[in-house]
Amino acid sequence: MSEEEKTPARDVIAGYAQEHFRYFRTADGTVYAQRTGHPVARPIRSQGTTGSHRQELMVGLFRDGYGVFNGTALKEALDLIEALALDQDVRPVHIRVAPGFDGATWLDLGRDDGRSVRIHPTGWTVTVPDPREVCWRRTQLTGELPLPEKGTDGKGIDLLLRLCNFAGADTECLAIAWLVGCLGPSVPVPAPFLTGPQGAGKSTGGRMLVRIIEGMSGDLRRAPKDEESLIASVAAGWVTALDNLSHLAPDLSDLMCCIVTGAETIKRALFTDGDVHRSRYRRPMLLTGIDVGVIRPDLAERLLPLRLERPTVRRTEAELWAEFEEALPTILGSLLDLTVKVRAADAGGPTDLRMADFAQLCAQLDTATGLGSLNAYRASLDDLNDDVIEGDLLAQTVLKHAATLTPGVEARMTSSEWLHLLSGIHSGEDCRPLPKGWPTTGKVLSDRLKRLQPTLAARGVLIDWGRTREGRYIEMTRRPTPPEHQQEQML
Repeated sequence: MSEEEKTPARDVIAGYAQEHFRYFRTADGTVYAQRTGHPVARPIRSQGTTGSHRQELMVGLFRDGYGVFNGTALKEALDLIEALALDQDVRPVHIRVAPGFDGATWLDLGRDDGRSVRIHPTGWTVTVPDPREVCWRRTQLTGELPLPEKGTDGKGIDLLLRLCNFAGADTECLAIAWLVGCLGPSVPVPAPFLTGPQGAGKSTGGRMLVRIIEGMSGDLRRAPKDEESLIASVAAGWVTALDNLSHLAPDLSDLMCCIVTGAETIKRALFTDGDVHRSRYRRPMLLTGIDVGVIRPDLAERLLPLRLERPTVRRTEAELWAEFEEALPTILGSLLDLTVKVRAADAGGPTDLRMADFAQLCAQLDTATGLGSLNAYRASLDDLNDDVIEGDLLAQTVLKHAATLTPGVEARMTSSEWLHLLSGIHSGEDCRPLPKGWPTTGKVLSDRLKRLQPTLAARGVLIDWGRTREGRYIEMTRRPTPPEHQQEQML
């Protein structure tokens, strides 16, 4: 055959690729390749260590007898494929957990054969999902999970609780509720904060909770120093676990709020002037530490304190993790059994809590098992409100003044007048100096009160803002004590 009659290498590669792979794009414009009949998709421009589509294509061509092609031919073929894929439908890719058809959800076991768990209110099965239903994205953080055990009769949950040092039944049921929530792709769950004295096994307990979802390769990480690093690690996995926190800077606190409930970041695409790259994220988080200092009110509503206690008997790391790894198929099977029961349970959730989806899940868990997770969740939020108040002198001063107000009667003043009044109350008769961070203007005071509004409302102090012809005002009201609470106080 003459040189003119030979098929160009790029055409051979492109033809082979379109025969053996399906190409599509995501909402952010990234083009993915999915092998025919297989649920795992890879970005065609990836050079990652988990295996790129370029490597996948080269291996396939070599094994099927097409030979070895140079880099120029591969680049030209991939350029053509990427251009053709821009006309295809937009499809999402998922890491670890994904929604499916008919109300089902999927859990990626991270296996090479693509087998995953389909979770439905009628039961769960291990199977390879239809590529039209689920497209998994794998990263270096996607560990392999064992095949879950069937018919465990709940003993896996007991094994987990025996391995962890949770302090009391309330903490145990909240940990179980969080694990069930992690298997839901559309349910925001609060971030567990494992606390306790030194030596309580907070890091070990955190690793166990993470590895139930992420496999034995899952681990805790140090808090990154900048926002971009944290977002990159969040985008590459499902559960983000930060270890040994001792301080939460305001920027990190705000970013954690966004991660728990969902947000989007936009940055300039590399090597371009006008293109941008969108990153959407909403992920379960887990934190460990003895104390993180002052907690901001908006983060407090998104935390789930799990208290641990020091064990009476110490075991070696090797013994502990060998037992956990052996028990993991049973633990995962029991968790899936419980998740099916919870999703099939019919229960009305409360409407007064910020994390309404998780509160609804707790109500369903209580209906399915008889546990008191919803009451435990309310109690944990109440404790966090106390932590916020104890760490905020302004909140303490507002509550001190509110105690002098007549219940149900509004007190209105401008922000500057409120600042003068509250500053005088804090200084007292001995004219104590105002602490560092105390509001310096009426506007700063108004902004601080807006952040504290939910915390103060939980203590019966309502803050509102309004305007008259004379100008803006801040209104403070002490909520009347319900009759049943008055009777309890009398008794």
